[in-house]
Amino acid sequence: MKVEDVRAARGNSPALTWVLLLLPLVLLGLILAYIVATGAGLGELKGPPVEQLAVERITLPRPGMIEAVVVNDGPQETTVAQVAVDDAFWSFTASPSPTIPRLGQATFQIPYPWVREELHAVKFITSIGMTFEGQIPAAVQSPQPSSTLFMRFGLLGLYVGIVPILLGMLWYPLLRRSGRTVMNFVLCLTVGLLFYLAVSTWLDALEFAADLPVFWQGIPLVAFTALLTLGVLLATGRRKGGAPRTPLQIAYLIALGIGLHNLGEGLAIGAAFGLGEAALGTFLVLGFTLHNITEGVGIVSPLTRQRPPLWHFALLALLAGGPAILGVWVGGFVFNPVAATIFLGIGLGAIVQVIWEVGKLVVNDAARHQSPALTWTNLGGVALGVAVMYFTAFMVKF
Repeated sequence: MKVEDVRAARGNSPALTWVLLLLPLVLLGLILAYIVATGAGLGELKGPPVEQLAVERITLPRPGMIEAVVVNDGPQETTVAQVAVDDAFWSFTASPSPTIPRLGQATFQIPYPWVREELHAVKFITSIGMTFEGQIPAAVQSPQPSSTLFMRFGLLGLYVGIVPILLGMLWYPLLRRSGRTVMNFVLCLTVGLLFYLAVSTWLDALEFAADLPVFWQGIPLVAFTALLTLGVLLATGRRKGGAPRTPLQIAYLIALGIGLHNLGEGLAIGAAFGLGEAALGTFLVLGFTLHNITEGVGIVSPLTRQRPPLWHFALLALLAGGPAILGVWVGGFVFNPVAATIFLGIGLGAIVQVIWEVGKLVVNDAARHQSPALTWTNLGGVALGVAVMYFTAFMVKF
């Protein structure tokens, strides 16, 4: 055996591989242990402890009781020593403990005679005197889970999601009677609708992300979730031999992207009712119902050159509008801003991927007929799609 072969065999031994892999990690662990034990060698210069709490949610489960969920997003455990409501110190109980570990949370129950429809401020005071505040804008008892309320919230999601999408789908027979130019115009209209939804979903996700504890890094969480979703959809959508997706598959992708967006709409409506802002919730129901009727047109736009069975239309409407029902339930009963942010990030990535697929339909059709894809008609369709969504959103933006 040659000397080089002997050296190669020794260099590829499993033991040496593990040593080379673990050595940097072991040394890193020793350095970190030294930093924790000695305070990075700064001694008295390291200063007072740093505390940071985030009031994630305040509810009013019954008259005379305030319940708040507090998250510790600081670098070390923090103890809540006192609670003040409207600048008056008040008794409280904390579960599991008033001492909250880093990245942990505690639920505080405060027996306080809150006044209906009035503003109340709740302050949490730590053992070293730091204060963190949450507010109840208009005190109204939070809805408690029941079969009746469950059905009512489900009907809200039905009105917002499935009903307007089905109404928009009723234009499908008219679209089938149109020519090629009109078909491409409608596809470009769909691109405009989806482009607006992508921007709207991004802004909604940022709004939810802003309320997250700092350690969640809300904005990067949204961006990376969207990019990962987009990458997964593009990778799973590859066909052998480069075969394009069928129109029905694209319609389902459009419905999926719109459904994830409608999940966010449902969360907003449910959270509004859950916080006692019923007037705002009703306003949002009316606005989203008008806003979403155009989504039905976008879903059926790829299907104008074929006639799938009726049950596909029912599934498409359920896929696009059903998440609104789920969103109202979650927002009204167990709203979680972390889950909302992640789902909106997924929705953003899905919508961007659908824009790509619908755009390819227009480009491929133009290539088959040896005509330009970017025409004034197609550009007008994109602009009209954005304009329709923009102006109907006047009913839901405040």
